[in-house]
Amino acid sequence: MATPADTSATIKTGATETPANGVCKAMPDVQGFSDRRQIAIDRVGVKNVTYPITLKTRNGGSETTVATIDMYVSLPHDRKGTHMSRFLEVLSENREGIRPEKINAICRELRERLDAEDAHVRLEFVYFIEKQAPVTKQPGLLDYRVSFECAVDSQGNADFVMGVSVPAASLCPCSREISEYGAHNQRCQIDAEVRFTGELWIEDLVTMVEDAASAPLYSVLKRPDEKFVTEQAYDNPKFVEDIVRDAALTLNADERITWYSVRSENFESIHNHNAYAQITMDKSDT
Repeated sequence: MATPADTSATIKTGATETPANGVCKAMPDVQGFSDRRQIAIDRVGVKNVTYPITLKTRNGGSETTVATIDMYVSLPHDRKGTHMSRFLEVLSENREGIRPEKINAICRELRERLDAEDAHVRLEFVYFIEKQAPVTKQPGLLDYRVSFECAVDSQGNADFVMGVSVPAASLCPCSREISEYGAHNQRCQIDAEVRFTGELWIEDLVTMVEDAASAPLYSVLKRPDEKFVTEQAYDNPKFVEDIVRDAALTLNADERITWYSVRSENFESIHNHNAYAQITMDKSDT
């Protein structure tokens, strides 16, 4: 005896199964399963994503660079996993220009899209600033490391921190004082992270930090410029303590900045170790 045709037969197409009647079967969402271990996870997501971003510059133009991006959300104790693809979906939907003012919105969107208590986004990238040599005015680009970091809590409140890493020159006051001629100098790296209100340009923060050193760096220096910078550092000796204190004075004076952490690491030229100092200040406590 012939049997009726099975109308529930399926046609397999790759990773999906499509019934013969053309209606797709629902695929299991394993990430949404419950987890028997009942342990919450503080941060889960994607790390070291390489992505282009576009930034406005202080002079009214724009600069395109490539960022390394980390994106995380919290995961409750009863959920097996998060949806990793959604992190990249959010990035893709904002690929026309990930500007600083959009970072908070992206972080909030991650929290909502992934149904999480809180979310965290961090971008690190190289930012170029054109600087003219002090005497000959020869232009050149100097690279700075910049970071944008945002965290959104369970109430939807966003906390945004901007950071810069600034290379500079320092000259030892003690060496200059005790030597009959010359003084030992070194490169230093000054890092600053700030919370602020209103608008603060990357260039603004770089200038504040750079001015705390004995002398700034340049990419192009002719002989008259080299003479100027060498003498500038000699006339402006700084211990690592002086650098962070002078930077702190400038950051304290700027009403836009509400919190900061500034540190300097001086790469010693006559020691096989580095000198280091750090100051962190919440201006709301003063």
